[in-house]
Amino acid sequence: MTYFLAGDIGGTKTLLQVFTAGEAREPVFRKSYPSAGYAGLAEILEIFFAEAGSNKVGAACFALAAPVISRQVKLTNLPWYADADMLAQRFDIAQIAFINDFEAVGFGIAAMQASDLLSLQEGERLEGAVRLVVGAGTGLGVAWLSWKDGAYAVHPSEGGHIDFAPVDELQVALLQYLQKRHGHVSYERIVSGPGLMAMYEFLRDTGRAHPSSELIAAMQRTDGSAVLANFASEHNEPIAQQVLQLFVKIYGAFVGNIALAALPCGGVYIAGGIAAKIASDMQNGQFMQAFLDKGRFESLLRTLPLAIVNNPQVGLLGASLVVESL
Repeated sequence: MTYFLAGDIGGTKTLLQVFTAGEAREPVFRKSYPSAGYAGLAEILEIFFAEAGSNKVGAACFALAAPVISRQVKLTNLPWYADADMLAQRFDIAQIAFINDFEAVGFGIAAMQASDLLSLQEGERLEGAVRLVVGAGTGLGVAWLSWKDGAYAVHPSEGGHIDFAPVDELQVALLQYLQKRHGHVSYERIVSGPGLMAMYEFLRDTGRAHPSSELIAAMQRTDGSAVLANFASEHNEPIAQQVLQLFVKIYGAFVGNIALAALPCGGVYIAGGIAAKIASDMQNGQFMQAFLDKGRFESLLRTLPLAIVNNPQVGLLGASLVVESL
């Protein structure tokens, strides 16, 4: 029996799976690792294969959170370099492919079921039309899909690093605050897990809101962005609620901007690790209001189908589809 390996390597976690060839793609062994806890992908693979009990795979595809131009890749939000040929030799894998993480998400959309999608706008889907995938997690990913020869081709990008364009006085102040810290301010500086923390610090440092002692203590114990989302919904923490409101508005505006560039009449898919976790905030109207607030082109944007992808393995599924074609 032939075995394949698929990997989804992000700034927060590395998800690996060995699976059998064929339409069923039965998982043999799957495990997630905290990316920042390891020196690189090779170290994780050593542990993964030891835990799996074997490293006999015919081919592998790794989806990396980075621009993939060659077979040597520097991760954007990790101090890692990955070399496909070195990995192939070290682990005796005949074929290894590197793809962008949102390229994998684009391929994975084809494997989504209705239960994997949470609709934000029904729109008017056109068969074979351009699709768009966008998603905030540790970073902010963007990819386009175009119909070619009876299937969708996926076009990765680094659209998350487009200049942040504020739309009101509060967002202008946020831009100025972050310019002092970073110089150039992209949307990824805001629409991401680290961006949630940046907005919290902006509101706190400029005196626009004040955290409670409970929130401060919780943020010292664990991941701050996750704490903010929890305190916004479960503890009615004003500063956390303001962070989520600002995040959702800027996220919606960004997706609307990219949608105008791509005209994705085949659908807009919001993936990434954050959207599914704050789905209620995404559904409260502010995201869609910001998405649609494009002047004369509001009516056009209302025709685009838009949904949240709530399957956290969409990127892994996409990498699985690619590896079988090697």
